[in-house]
Amino acid sequence: MTVGDVNGRPASVLVLGGGYSGLRFAQALTEHALPVAVTSRRQPAQSEALTPWGSAGSALPLRWLSFDPDNGALPDAEALDGITHVLVTIPPDGQGKDPVLEHLAPLLAQLPLQWIGYLSTTGVYGDHGGRWVDETTPPAPGASRSRARLACEQAWDCSGLPVQIFRLPAIYGPGRCPFQNLLQGTSRLVHKPGQVFSRVHVDDIVGALIHCIGLPPQRRPRIVNLSDDRPCPSTESLGYAAHLLDCKLPTVERFEDICGGMSPIALSFWVENRRASNHRLCHDLGYTLRYPSYREGFREALAEERRTAARGNGDQAA
Repeated sequence: MTVGDVNGRPASVLVLGGGYSGLRFAQALTEHALPVAVTSRRQPAQSEALTPWGSAGSALPLRWLSFDPDNGALPDAEALDGITHVLVTIPPDGQGKDPVLEHLAPLLAQLPLQWIGYLSTTGVYGDHGGRWVDETTPPAPGASRSRARLACEQAWDCSGLPVQIFRLPAIYGPGRCPFQNLLQGTSRLVHKPGQVFSRVHVDDIVGALIHCIGLPPQRRPRIVNLSDDRPCPSTESLGYAAHLLDCKLPTVERFEDICGGMSPIALSFWVENRRASNHRLCHDLGYTLRYPSYREGFREALAEERRTAARGNGDQAA
């Protein structure tokens, strides 16, 4: 762990948004004895307080704070006292604005902040016909949610706070792989010629964030793509998941035959096609991926899901 003392005081981390990636990041930090506060719209039950697929315990408990602007629930200055590092995972609100900046910017400006990480999306690059994009590619978002993300990136840039923007493709990991859908017979094998998707394992999001926090401020670029080495068609990754499960694949469907019945959000993923480069992360910044492709990531995710299920069965038996 490279998050050390700040001006003689221990680093203290705030995770705004205790969802899949935020909670996994928070858990990793507490296991290294760092104090972490996590926001949620509601106080989680004790059984929910750990990452769903993480370890059974941690060196320090998470401190939960309520952040629900729609209902007037905001952390106060006392709750945020001493925070040095912040991760923002909360998406734009219904008006396309960043709820953290809208409601917490004055409080954040008073903190001894060393780093703010903002999780955005590679969707801001728009469609590139399957070509590679990197951090120098001019954003050209097509989907409305990607346009909102770009607007939030720009708002953070103008905030005067020490923000670093991370652009993420499809996130996968334990509980976010095709295994259950394959076993339940609800997967769809969709073929669209030339279509590829970039991905990143949740633990490489965590690892890359911690790696960037540990870099000297002058070595932290403003924008970093977090993606693995192997963009590929969804038919390829689904086929490998079926291989791991030793189950049959569903019948292949042509995209042009079924796109008319897709939801707008599902269709938006299929009408854009790009490969997200991780050259800056892995070569310029020196981060080593734990899961260079979905193959390593799927194998470990399945193993972790099975370990978690076995623990649950053991608890029930006890």
